[in-house]
Amino acid sequence: MRDRLSALDERSGEVFRRIVESYLDSGEPLGSRSLSRLLPMSLSPASVRNVMSDLEDLGLIYSPHVSAGRLPTQIGLRFFVDAFMQVGNLSAEDRASIDRQVRRGDRDRPVEQLFNEASQVLSGMSRGAGLVITAKNDPVLKHVEFMRLAPTKALAVLVGEHDQVENRIIELPAGVTSSQLTEAANFLNAHLAGQTLAEVRGQLQKVKETVRTELDVLSQDLVERGLASWSGGDAEDKNPTQLIVRGRANLLEGLAGAEDIDRLRMLFDDLEKKDSMIELLSLAETGPGVRIFIGSENKLFSLSGSSLIVAPYRDGDDRIIGAVGVIGPTRLNYARIVPMVDYTAQLMSRLSR
Repeated sequence: MRDRLSALDERSGEVFRRIVESYLDSGEPLGSRSLSRLLPMSLSPASVRNVMSDLEDLGLIYSPHVSAGRLPTQIGLRFFVDAFMQVGNLSAEDRASIDRQVRRGDRDRPVEQLFNEASQVLSGMSRGAGLVITAKNDPVLKHVEFMRLAPTKALAVLVGEHDQVENRIIELPAGVTSSQLTEAANFLNAHLAGQTLAEVRGQLQKVKETVRTELDVLSQDLVERGLASWSGGDAEDKNPTQLIVRGRANLLEGLAGAEDIDRLRMLFDDLEKKDSMIELLSLAETGPGVRIFIGSENKLFSLSGSSLIVAPYRDGDDRIIGAVGVIGPTRLNYARIVPMVDYTAQLMSRLSR
């Protein structure tokens, strides 16, 4: 990168910058005749073509078609971001918009609503897809009930302190009666209410010992099944993270053909994979502040050729507990989105403490 920078004089640097800025603005190639009219110095179209040829030799631009204008390569975009892009402060208008839409206000409001608002505001302001990755909320238990669905199945209903409800279907021990369902629910409510699932996991063995002395055999089995269903027993819950994405429709804008649609399909497939959530968080953790991944630099979305701008947010102990970001085509408005993502991550950190 340093070699490429040293190879650019003022004239070639200006030509390169104009090509990239035109691409970020319109997505279209910029020809030598149009470019010669934009430059602050006097250069003929023929001279501009000579400069373009030198930039192509450096791997910074390319021609998508014979006799077409030039577009930046992925290397060129990275070079532009590192050497030319000026990231200013977030505008007062953008800051106010984020503050207005992402706010905790009522401390009893479910935190999931905060995540939805953060992803929504990033999507609306960036014209890309806004995303938030976070650990699944670990609610404080308020109430537990068992409802029989069939002779050998029951619906376990878990109610959190903010009235969020989670349902799990569990297998019943043979011969369980309705009174035993009630007895098991009463036991759980008496011993586990007011604790988080993480705390329940820590006390699971202790509770089992108590079960043996207070309940009959069938009710013991039922309580243990109910506990297991909420204690991380599922194989799918080894990495309890969730990914919230808003604004996918924005990614449909400006698609040029079948190749773009195929890339978008690959991106959507990647976003649906659980491994993607874990990888997103690790990307945010590997460096301070906002990180920019362009095209294949990001292994997660390399096939779709998408760019990702992501930043972590932290809890009161300064631990990284999630990440916020924007994903979209490589011609995102990086200079505007970087401070937007950075400010949203800082706001999420404050609201998570």
